[in-house]
Amino acid sequence: MVRSDARENRARILAAARDAFSEDGSTSMNQVAQRAGVGAGTLYRNFPTRETLVLAVYQDEVERITGTVADLLAELPPLEALRRWTTDLVEAMRKKHGLGDALSPGAHQTITEQTYGPVVAAIKQILDAGKEDGSIRTNADPADFLQLTGALWRAAPGPEDRSPHMLALILDGLRTQPRR
Repeated sequence: MVRSDARENRARILAAARDAFSEDGSTSMNQVAQRAGVGAGTLYRNFPTRETLVLAVYQDEVERITGTVADLLAELPPLEALRRWTTDLVEAMRKKHGLGDALSPGAHQTITEQTYGPVVAAIKQILDAGKEDGSIRTNADPADFLQLTGALWRAAPGPEDRSPHMLALILDGLRTQPRR
């Protein structure tokens, strides 16, 4: 069992690294340790290499995002839950660009392989809820949805951000169509 102070140190390191890498992908391990308020030994005991730290930040963020699905579905209709969840995913993916700069191509491939399944499973859970209540087309596919939404985090953020409009179009395409 991991001691509570060790869990807290790990959580502080991950939070500091997430913020630091989002601001500057070339942030050093020592800068992360300083930002987290831990010594270099504590940092390296938890994350022996910079790449293991970056991969852990990615994994932590995916777990956070995929872990929100049940709560969203409990409080919102499926299409609104999907809108809110996808908006959160887009925001996280935009922040991730700094993290991506810190990864080697091999590590980038590894994290993509590790996170694809949980993300598609989260989307499937929301789509299935909408299929069940009749608000989402029965042929909606989670992998297709993920591929379509990839354009959203590449859209320029800021006042000219087209992602909300683009997401509305994608969600409209998921709605069941009234019979004529």
